[in-house]
Amino acid sequence: MDRALRYVNRILLAVAGVLLLALGLAVLAGGFDLARRMGFDFPVGWPWARPEDVLLSAADRTRWRTESWWWPAVLGGLALLVILLLWWLLVQLRRRRLGEVLVETGDGEGALLRGRALSKVLETEAESLPGVGKAAVRLAGRRTEPRAALELLLEPHAEPGPVVGRIAGEALENARTSASLEELPAEVRLRAVRHRPERVL
Repeated sequence: MDRALRYVNRILLAVAGVLLLALGLAVLAGGFDLARRMGFDFPVGWPWARPEDVLLSAADRTRWRTESWWWPAVLGGLALLVILLLWWLLVQLRRRRLGEVLVETGDGEGALLRGRALSKVLETEAESLPGVGKAAVRLAGRRTEPRAALELLLEPHAEPGPVVGRIAGEALENARTSASLEELPAEVRLRAVRHRPERVL
């Protein structure tokens, strides 16, 4: 889900950037009369072809005001845009990394453990296990109830079952015990290293 969210963010930002850049260049070209100076002209009906043109004329701003559907359409479109932007913002905030984990010290006070430190320890221990070439760990959730998302790059010929079993029984269990957590839910994703097929002679 996180990887898909990153792809969606990148695509949306790229599309918005390209559209805004194209629109800005078109307005600048019309405002500075660059098209005429370079020997070509904008298509017929292009709204910003000359320096004296404006982005929105008075006629454009008031054309549909007398129509009964105009204001409901404008308000509905703006409301939908605000809802989509708020949803996107909430998704970003919800998917951020966990900054701190609350460790129970037994004296009623507790201590704060940096989330990146716990993630790094989990990554190091996971990479030390047989069959794991590389590991990436991200903590999410609340500081009293963290969740771990692990992405493991398996070495050639590694068996996924035993690797996941050792991750759960060793790396995650050690992290849960050291942070004095009742439980540490985890999602493990496995990827295999690409290698050339072996030839048997």
